[in-house]
Amino acid sequence: MPLYFEAQQILPYTVELVFAFFANPENLPRLMPPWQKARIEEAAFVPPPRPPAGTPLPRLGVAAGDGTRLVLTFRPVPLLPIRFPWEATIENFRWNQGFCDVQGQGPFAYWRHCHTVEPTEVNGKPGATITDRVEYSLPLAPIMHRFDALLVRPQIRSIFRYRQKRTLELLGLIARHQS
Repeated sequence: MPLYFEAQQILPYTVELVFAFFANPENLPRLMPPWQKARIEEAAFVPPPRPPAGTPLPRLGVAAGDGTRLVLTFRPVPLLPIRFPWEATIENFRWNQGFCDVQGQGPFAYWRHCHTVEPTEVNGKPGATITDRVEYSLPLAPIMHRFDALLVRPQIRSIFRYRQKRTLELLGLIARHQS
């Protein structure tokens, strides 16, 4: 039985800027809480397909296309000296619309995190709404699923709150630098 989590954030930045930021895996450790000490250990990039003609593309480093594989390590609990590896593969890459990262190996029995970016208006200017949809299963389900509401979901919620705060900060810095 899969479990679900969803978070949404409205940002005062264009779809193109928001998408380019999230499509660059180098930003992932910057979006994770500092206590996790996340770092990319290995990356096998597959370039994304050519964007449709006329698609504006901000230059924000690399973009991870379908088949890109990343190995990230992180601390699952504050102060725990043990690092957990997390291997993910990028799927369903669609320029300025979204992509998914799917866990190959890691702490969950199953994890699929899809990011979608849609245009919206923020104070009369172009903005973007990013929606994160996560489908996951815990190891030893259904026994461990009983602990989801008590332990796992609050941590996921906390991590996404941090992620949203950092997203706003980092995109603000990028936007000011590009001006």
